Amino acid sequence: MRLTASALLILTLAGFAPQVRAQPAQTLKVNYNLSLAGLPLGKADLSSTFKGPKYEMQGSVKLTGLVKMITGGKGAGTASGAIVGTQLQPEGFAVNTKSSGEQRIVRMALDSGNVAEIEIEPPLEPREDRVPVKAADKKGVIDPLSALIMPAVASKSLTDAANCNRTIPVFDGATRQNIVLSYSETRTVKVPGYSGPALVCNARWVPISGHRPQRSTIKFMQENKDMNVWLAPVEEARVLFPIKVAVRTMIGMGELEAASWTVEGGGTTAAAKRGAKAREPVKAGAGQ
Repeated sequence: MRLTASALLILTLAGFAPQVRAQPAQTLKVNYNLSLAGLPLGKADLSSTFKGPKYEMQGSVKLTGLVKMITGGKGAGTASGAIVGTQLQPEGFAVNTKSSGEQRIVRMALDSGNVAEIEIEPPLEPREDRVPVKAADKKGVIDPLSALIMPAVASKSLTDAANCNRTIPVFDGATRQNIVLSYSETRTVKVPGYSGPALVCNARWVPISGHRPQRSTIKFMQENKDMNVWLAPVEEARVLFPIKVAVRTMIGMGELEAASWTVEGGGTTAAAKRGAKAREPVKAGAGQ
């Protein structure tokens, strides 16, 4: 379950960034509902501010209802960095998570996408079956929160299918994985604050190091082909950002879907009315 939540968070809070050129600052705020096997699981809030090449992100996740009573699960994180051309260069990442009475804090400093320093409190317990993290696994990486930002492909429209086709190298301080995305289709979505096209990208999770390959959850996720990310554009900042994430788990489909979408500053509104032809509007959380 811990891996599943982590994988969903990475895909979810794990996603995409743009070529930022807007001045003054532009802020995207997205509130999500989280569900598992059709049952409400919790809520997530993300705020991303873009100014020139710099970005700053803040996010929080809170489980609700019976799950909260059992696990007390919640987490909060921050990330910052720069967007150079079509590439992200994270500079700092921190996350504080709490579940089932356990609390863990991760802090990571990066230089041009290369990990410079890591602090994990308390440290992870050593496991003989854990794949060692090599020095090369900490270079050219993106933290899980920054991974939600996807730079648009140069000279392409934000709704061009090419914006789906990429591999995101994610390192969370302990494990290294690739999120491999490929274009599936373009749909029209409608949530409070946004109505327009969304790219639907198929997703695969590829573990590199730091994982325990013999665990059933690892094997399941590695073979999992039922994952997708829906990306909506923010025109002025030239950002694509997840409006929905769906991940098949061992106990049902996990979904993170936008309940509201707000763009502030920069002189634009949230809706991107132009782009690719699409089907009739559907809610971001609707089945495909």
